[in-house]
Amino acid sequence: MPEESAEKVGSVSASRYAEILTELRKLMETASRIQFTIGDAALEVEPMRGRGGSAPGAELFTVRDSLFRLAEDIGATYRSVESARWASRWPKDRRVKDVSFTVHKILASIADEQERFTAILNTPEGKARWTPDDALRRVGQQVARPVTPQEKVSAIHTLAQDEEVAATVTGDLLRRPSVVAQVKVEDKVRAVAELTREDQVAAAVAPDFLRRPAVVAQVAPADKVRVVEELTRDEGVAAEVTTGLLRRPDVAFRAMSDDIARHQVNRAQVDPGWQAREHFQDTNPVAPAIIRSIERSVEFLDLVTACHAFVAAAGRVVPGMRDRQLDDDERTIVHENVARVRATLDWIETVVDTGKVDVDGKLARLLQGE
Repeated sequence: MPEESAEKVGSVSASRYAEILTELRKLMETASRIQFTIGDAALEVEPMRGRGGSAPGAELFTVRDSLFRLAEDIGATYRSVESARWASRWPKDRRVKDVSFTVHKILASIADEQERFTAILNTPEGKARWTPDDALRRVGQQVARPVTPQEKVSAIHTLAQDEEVAATVTGDLLRRPSVVAQVKVEDKVRAVAELTREDQVAAAVAPDFLRRPAVVAQVAPADKVRVVEELTRDEGVAAEVTTGLLRRPDVAFRAMSDDIARHQVNRAQVDPGWQAREHFQDTNPVAPAIIRSIERSVEFLDLVTACHAFVAAAGRVVPGMRDRQLDDDERTIVHENVARVRATLDWIETVVDTGKVDVDGKLARLLQGE
């Protein structure tokens, strides 16, 4: 007894499958002829009408009523009879014997007659006969068995029309790094923006981003400024950050070029002197007598405080200049400021000794930095 081929299709051998295929194709041809026959009959009962028009001598029945009656009288469904009526798109001499009625019906959606009649005669490349999916691809409709990536995407979109299903699928896909890596940058940005609309989620995600130098480096300067402003709204955080920044010479130099910032720093340096004076007045029993005995006590204390603040500031800053070599521009700026300080000190001594606060033109220009 000869050995049967090992190749099988489902539970049958390849040879038996070929026999089944031949039998069923004959039946499909018969079924197609039957459906076309039903369609032709339906067309005879209710010819296709122009939009908004009616057939000459039309009966009182509407098209739907007529087709319902026909379907019931032959024991078929209204939908099958109404579907077979599409035979109007395929005159008898244009029908292809080896092509199923289903394929004919799908290709019937091609509006141009000549294109439709030509299309059914040309099977898809690499195929011996038309299949329903091939016909659906030809007319741009979704196939039952997607093969190409685009067809699979379309199928997923169709299945995920429900919001809950879409959310579940999206979550599953985003857990696959290889999938996320292929998402376009702009789509990732939109996705992150949507996912972080909730403040609590955004707050949890933001620190992770800010810990990645490569990410921070790509943020626009204006956005970095806004982020720092938001993060330093707390006074304690702002004080700590500002102290650290002002220890960087280049940052401090640029910051002090802002008039308001410089004024605030100067005020901060003077405030401790005011606080010390108030403490002295409040705690020293002889303070009232001493203060009353000094003419213009407020101006005197302000002057002493200013001198103290300058000396204290210089005492903090100058030691930090050890082993630091300034360039020509930096030395010029420092010398100019030292000259202004020296002139100011001479002026203070003159006022203290003579009580005259007038300054000559040269000194005024020097004090103004001219």
